Amino acid sequence: MSHPPHLTATHEHATETPRRSWSVLAMALAAQVLVVLDISVVNTALPTIGTELHLASTDLAWMVTAYLLFSGGGLLLGGRIADLLPKRRIFMLGMTVFTGASLLSGFASSGGELIAGRATQGAGAALMTPAALAIIMTTYAGAQRARGLALWGAIGGLGIAAGVTIGGALTTWAGWQAIFWVNVPIGIITLVTAMRILPKMKAERVSLGRFDVAGAATVVTGLATLMYALSGTETHGWTSTRTLLTLGVSAVLLAAFMAIECRVAQPLVHPHTWKISSLVSSTAVMLGVTGLVVGTVFLTSIFFQTTLGYAALTAGLAVLPLALALVVGTHVAGIISNHLAARGVASSGLVVAAVGALLLSRADEAASYAVDLLPGLLIIGIGTGMVFVAVSGAAMGGIPDEHAGMAAGFLMTGHEVGAALGVAVLSAVAAAAGPLSTAAGAAAAFERGFVAAVVVAVGFAALAALCMPATRSAGGHLHMH
Repeated sequence: MSHPPHLTATHEHATETPRRSWSVLAMALAAQVLVVLDISVVNTALPTIGTELHLASTDLAWMVTAYLLFSGGGLLLGGRIADLLPKRRIFMLGMTVFTGASLLSGFASSGGELIAGRATQGAGAALMTPAALAIIMTTYAGAQRARGLALWGAIGGLGIAAGVTIGGALTTWAGWQAIFWVNVPIGIITLVTAMRILPKMKAERVSLGRFDVAGAATVVTGLATLMYALSGTETHGWTSTRTLLTLGVSAVLLAAFMAIECRVAQPLVHPHTWKISSLVSSTAVMLGVTGLVVGTVFLTSIFFQTTLGYAALTAGLAVLPLALALVVGTHVAGIISNHLAARGVASSGLVVAAVGALLLSRADEAASYAVDLLPGLLIIGIGTGMVFVAVSGAAMGGIPDEHAGMAAGFLMTGHEVGAALGVAVLSAVAAAAGPLSTAAGAAAAFERGFVAAVVVAVGFAALAALCMPATRSAGGHLHMH
């Protein structure tokens, strides 16, 4: 049996590179905005969808779960496909699937149709996301690439935070169908733009007989099972038979995937990928910071509506400062990254976020939005914005073109798993303090949940400080020898 190529990590050296048009970056970021928004945009529309389509709460939960299952489960496979086939073709295929599914979801007349539409959206996202990030990597270099990666990272948090506001506004003013139909014109414009500005590339001669089918099957199934397990903890708890069984099945499948990757000639994810500390550590921190943002949106949305009595749209608008502060955080990261390494920027951002979470943990039933809640939201936004920029640049900086899709899929898998894990962990901790359906219970849960968020932020700050790249130019080259 032929031995797989060895992968090692080296640092990227700055070189003078020609400037490229920003149009490709704008196209890739537009695609990622759609993908990330659809993680949270549906949440505020769920009560309206349930009423109009006469759905049970379990069906509503699947509106969120189906998207995460297919997007999170398929990212590693999507990344590998983007490395093997022309990135332009894979990006356009993913966008076509995503846009078509969005159109059909808006016309859904039953829960089954809408769940199928959300699953198909997720499948399109799994193809589109790693291809889009890989296109940024292969189009730009030097300072332009660094700026592109920073903006990509910012979108990862901004979209989730803004999704609640956008979903509430569209549902209130135009009906729940609008949260899906709004994707269609943006998707079509992005597709037309891609056809015009992305160069056509010849495909490699890919031998399907040597493609890692077993690895693809086990990792997609394993990650999808993990997302399913995490998404159900809010309803079933962490110690239920359902949760323990699905977590166990996921662990077995992912262990089988790792074993398969060590034995096949052309692995989906090369085993030596785990030795690229910049990619692995940054992906771990990406998981943590995404969980922190999603958990914050989840806890504050419940607190605003159940304890303070806000309407859904008002609650969405109340979360908007978090998204705006996140943008400020990306600018802060850009300034201090001239003086600090990626580990310094990320760990500092997480410490800032921990301070914001601590402030929010002090809110009670008599809380004032302006005095007790807004400062904490702003501080968390600034801190997490810093982190998203740092981890995206550190993870992808220096990854060569031929492995850009794999690295992108790896990083964004951390993003998707973090989104599911954030709600699962913080909701479990919060629910232990009181029922989320009563004003007093939601207030107690809010306090307990943000105490847990402080612990999470500090823990990942330590991880970032110890494990992320120690140099400002750190990245990770994959060299074949």
